[in-house]
Amino acid sequence: MGADRQVIDDAFRPFATYRDVERRWHALTEAERESATVLLEDATQIIMDTCPTWSRASDRTLASIACAMVIRKMSVGDERLGVTNAQQTAGSFSESFTYSNPMGDLYLTKAEKARLGRGRARAFQLDMSGGGP
Repeated sequence: MGADRQVIDDAFRPFATYRDVERRWHALTEAERESATVLLEDATQIIMDTCPTWSRASDRTLASIACAMVIRKMSVGDERLGVTNAQQTAGSFSESFTYSNPMGDLYLTKAEKARLGRGRARAFQLDMSGGGP
């Protein structure tokens, strides 16, 4: 099984590269490039595991979604990104922020799942007549 596993791993290609992340975000340090490479592999696997119709999506869509997932993950701790709610009070100097991904999870949004075909309603036809005239 170990040798078979290696063959599978060697054939695995993520949907995007760290260069794709850089094009959509900013230049990465060497450490960030290494992290992004591993996270893109994880994001690719999450897409494949979560959305059975992923193979119908274009390469550009797959790369875009994988990069978005990685950018969300790598943005944790960046005070400018991921804030969904902010409050400030001048008297007594109070601030409050709510982050969209406080734990730094790698996940697909509902919109991304929809782009990958998950959850779409499918039309079908059922002949109830029994095939007669």
